[in-house]
Amino acid sequence: MPTISSAAWDDPEVARLTTEQQAELRARYDGAGESGRPPSASDVAVVLLARDDAGTPIGCGALRPLGDGEAELKRIYVVPAARRRGVSKLLLAGLEVEALSRGWTTRRLQTGPRQPEAVGLHTRAGYEPAAAFGHHGDDQDSLFLARGLT
Repeated sequence: MPTISSAAWDDPEVARLTTEQQAELRARYDGAGESGRPPSASDVAVVLLARDDAGTPIGCGALRPLGDGEAELKRIYVVPAARRRGVSKLLLAGLEVEALSRGWTTRRLQTGPRQPEAVGLHTRAGYEPAAAFGHHGDDQDSLFLARGLT
């Protein structure tokens, strides 16, 4: 059973996972980088790291505060060998608990049409289509989802 723990955005294990995630996205989107401002250690408030039974990092996810009780979900990623085992659901649930503990009652995210796994994960968890937000502007190639938490 995977375990989840807190980490820092600039932790080397988190950096390796987020680099892998970005490489996978660039391959899916013909080399295009992410929309908006990339997350950094100075603006990411919560990072969760998933490890397998042997302690190997297998996934991560983060939250960036947006203000007014809102936070942006950043970089839920699970290594290919650990997918379809519920790790992303575990990370999402942990991030939602962390968001609520900080008073962030709305979670927002940006994803894209070439990420059906991400869209499926979030829509099954109750996220619904939403307007573009913050630094993403009016990115026409993105899908925006949001969910209120109570």
